[in-house]
Amino acid sequence: MIRTIEWTEAGVVRLLDQTRLPEEETYVECRDAAAVASAIRRMQVRGAPAIGVAAAMGLALGARQIRAEAFDPYFAELSRIAGDLAATRPTAVNLTWALTRMKQVALKHRDLPIAGITTRLEEEARTMWAEDLKANQAIGRHGEPLLPAGARVLTHCNAGALATVGYGTALGVVRAAHALGKGIRVLADETRPFLQGARLTAWELHREGIPVTLVTDGMPAALMARGAVDLVLVGADRIARNGDVANKIGTYGLALACRAHGLPFYVAAPLSTLDPTLPTGAAIPIEERSPEEVTTLAGRRIAPAGVPALHPAFDVTPAEYVTAIITERGVARPPYSASLAALLGAGPDR
Repeated sequence: MIRTIEWTEAGVVRLLDQTRLPEEETYVECRDAAAVASAIRRMQVRGAPAIGVAAAMGLALGARQIRAEAFDPYFAELSRIAGDLAATRPTAVNLTWALTRMKQVALKHRDLPIAGITTRLEEEARTMWAEDLKANQAIGRHGEPLLPAGARVLTHCNAGALATVGYGTALGVVRAAHALGKGIRVLADETRPFLQGARLTAWELHREGIPVTLVTDGMPAALMARGAVDLVLVGADRIARNGDVANKIGTYGLALACRAHGLPFYVAAPLSTLDPTLPTGAAIPIEERSPEEVTTLAGRRIAPAGVPALHPAFDVTPAEYVTAIITERGVARPPYSASLAALLGAGPDR
């Protein structure tokens, strides 16, 4: 299994450097919270579930370096570090979800010695790693029946093992279907400008022997018109209470194309990606990344100097275009305000 994130025996957070794939399989070793924050910001680790776990581990590293003997100053500094980590990527709600959970652990154990609280935080971060893997595998089990034998599945960005601690969300569904011998074939959008589909999705599927063909971002509608696509399956970075989905820029266009061609549009994500505080996707913050990621490619300029570029990293797909949302507790269908709430309250993962 691809190990995106590890808490090593030496107490170092080890991250697979996704900016170097597919050419090099190298790792970044983080010994403090600032190093983890930098890795998240630079997209060395990426994907909503993965950055949530990475941030939790980063906060645990930061807690080790707090020099305080009383809880209140300890917690104030812990909150400051959490704020720095939360500011790295604003759209993925898993980031703030994980950091909030870590702070709640500290509050719960405030009567312990400071060293004991720090130990609890490290344990919680490792627990979140294990829970993420379990959730991804459950998403695969619940989503696999939605993929017919021989299905041609179009994906966007990377919602695989590399976007999680391992296995994946949307690609977890593909993996589950592949393991059952269903003959699934994947069409991977290249996903400009960061090329997560070309560099990451194609890499991890190819290395596991799952049939994958790379397509440019401008091809899907034409491929659908030719009958070459059976469904679209994507991940998510934040889901509003009504089922509006924020995902990598270009996702909304795929949903519109699916509606025009009568094809299913599925979203796969853990319930930690649901933000029940937001009634609709209109309130989801959209990260604006550097225009240089659009005007350059592999370090080389591809646009004339002085030409500006836009780079919103995500878009929002209205719930009305989403056929179903696959979670670790089951498949939610419209109306999502009711079905997602029911899954949130369903208790332990089934």
